Amino acid sequence: MALSPIPFWYLRHGQTDWNAKSWSQGNVDIPLNDIGIAQAHEAAQAMRGRGVQTIIASPLSRARVTAEIVGEALGLPVQLDEELRECSFGVREGQPMSDWFHDWVDGHETPEGAEPFDVMRTRVVGAVNRALQSPAPVLVVAHGALFRGLRAAMGMVANVRTQNCQPMYLKPPTPESPDWALHLE
Repeated sequence: MALSPIPFWYLRHGQTDWNAKSWSQGNVDIPLNDIGIAQAHEAAQAMRGRGVQTIIASPLSRARVTAEIVGEALGLPVQLDEELRECSFGVREGQPMSDWFHDWVDGHETPEGAEPFDVMRTRVVGAVNRALQSPAPVLVVAHGALFRGLRAAMGMVANVRTQNCQPMYLKPPTPESPDWALHLE
C-alpha cells in the first residue's frame, strides 16, 4: 500500500519514564512524565501558525494527551484512530531496546506475540491515508515504531529513532524532487 502524496505533519508523543530508560512500550499504556508534558507544551507552541486543520492521534494516553495539549493550543479537537496505536512488541514489551529491535525492523525476526514490521507498516499507511482525507493540513500524533513504518513506506531508511515531540513536516515527491522530504521544525 502506498502513502497518499499529500503533505502532513507528524509528531511522536512526549517522553515517558520507559522512554527515558530505553524500554520498549508497545501497547502498554505508559503515561507521559513531567518532561513529556513539558515537551508537548513546547510542541504546541511550535505548531502555532502552521495552519493545522485536523489532529488525529493514537488512543494510547502518551499520544492522546500530547495531541490534546497541542489541540488546546490550536483550538482544535482531537480525533482518535485505533489503527495509530503503537504496535505490540509481544514478549519484548517492558524490556530494554536492543538488537532484537533492529532484527524486527529489518524483518529478520518478530518477537513472540509481536506484530510483524511489514504488517504494522501496512496498518499505519492505511491509517495515515484515512487521516489525509480530513481537512488539511493534518497533524498525526502517534509513536516511534509507527514512524519507522512510515519512513519505510516513503522509501527512507526505516530504523531511525524519532525524537519525542519533534514536529516533522512531510512533503510528497514532486517532478522536481522525486523523494519524500522530511523537515524538522
